[in-house]
This record gives sequence, structure tokens and C-alpha cells, in this order.
Amino acid sequence: MQKKYVNKKNVITILVIFVLMPITLVASWYFGNRKYYLSSVLIMIYAMIPFFAGFERRKPEARDLVTLAVMSAIAAASRVAFIALPHFKPLVGITMISGMAFGPQAGFLTGAISGLVSNFIFGQGPWTPWQMFAYGMAGFISAWFFRLNIFDLNHKFRTAVISFLVVLGIIGPILDTCAVFTMAGEIDMKIVPAIYMSGIPVNIVHGTATALTLFFLGKPMMEKLDRIKIKYGMMETEEKVRVEEKNEVR
Repeated sequence: MQKKYVNKKNVITILVIFVLMPITLVASWYFGNRKYYLSSVLIMIYAMIPFFAGFERRKPEARDLVTLAVMSAIAAASRVAFIALPHFKPLVGITMISGMAFGPQAGFLTGAISGLVSNFIFGQGPWTPWQMFAYGMAGFISAWFFRLNIFDLNHKFRTAVISFLVVLGIIGPILDTCAVFTMAGEIDMKIVPAIYMSGIPVNIVHGTATALTLFFLGKPMMEKLDRIKIKYGMMETEEKVRVEEKNEVR
């Protein structure tokens, strides 16, 4: 029972995030016009599937959803607050904190929703589904890094540096790939390297904002979120589910 539950949830998550979403993003290039709204809605729906799959053992309660809605709102607001500073946006840092606190599925959902919501200020476009996917991946990756002790908020400098590298090496290139698909009517392999190279300075600024967010806000926000989790029993961890299953078997 234990292996069946964990494996089923992991398989759903992998299929949705690493297969279904990339296919939709590539397909959105062929949709044309303003069909990016359709792609954005699909990405948001996809992001919800792994999250609700994590509640197979119990139904999600209002406080679970409200907390993620608040985290998404904070992430979106943090992006808008620095609108005067190009590319310096703490959104990814807030999303990473949400992933560390509530798990990879919740982290991905937070990033995807905050990307969509914040673009009502920054402007919707064919880049929106790509941003939703990239920000969601930030929450997903940070959750696993936290579980593997790669992220440790007691070592703020190390966590900040690693988060900077994640943005520079993963999140940024995903957004640069969006530029490859959207800057021209067809992909010209001669200019693809130039697009990725031109994105490096932008990714450095973005990574710096993320690193500073985790350095200064990571531990205080995690402490607050941990109190909420303990008080209300929110976002059950896999370990808690395993214990319950083991007791049921007995």
C-alpha cells in the first residue's frame, strides 16, 4: 500500500510536469494569435493535478487552498513591487519557500498561479505559459532540494548561492527557450546560441533577487509556515501518510 500510494503520486507528477506540460508549451507555438490564454489555462489545470493527487488519502481542506492562494498572492505582489527594477523580481524566491514548506506539488502550483496572476500587471502574452512552467519548476526543484538537505535555511549563504545557480542554470534557460520560440516565426538555429547568451545578464539579475530573498526571508517565512502546518495539520507529508498506512495495515 505504501509503495503503491507513493509511486502513483510520483508517476502522475512526472507525467504531468515533464511530459504533458512541455508538449503543451511546444504546441502553443503553433496555436498562434492569442491562443496563449488557452495554453495558460491548460498549464494551470495541469499544475493542479499533481497537487490534488497528493491528497489521495484525504480531501484538501479550505485552509490548505487558502494558504497556497496567499503564498501565490505574496509571490505575485513581490514581482509587482519591484516593477521599476527590470528583471529583479523576488517571485521565484517566494515560490521556492512555498515549495520547501509544502512540498513539490504545492510549490509548482504556487509558481504557476503567481506567474499567471502577476502578468495581469506585466501583460499577458505567449510568454505567460512558459513563465508559469518556469516559476512552477522553481517551487518543484526547491522542495526536493530541501528534502535532500541541499537547501538548508540554517546555512543561508549556501542556500542563497545554490538558488542563484538554479535560476542561472535551469529557470533562466527555460525562459530563454520561450524567447527561441516566440521571437521569430520559425526557429533559426544560427541565432539560438545568441538568444541564450543574451539571456545570461538577465538571469544573473533574476538569480541575485532570488538569492537575496532566500537569504533574508527564507528562514523567517519558513518558521511562520511551519507553525501554521503544525497548528492546522496542513499539507500532510509523505512520512505522515506512510505512518497512517502502516497503522491501517496493522
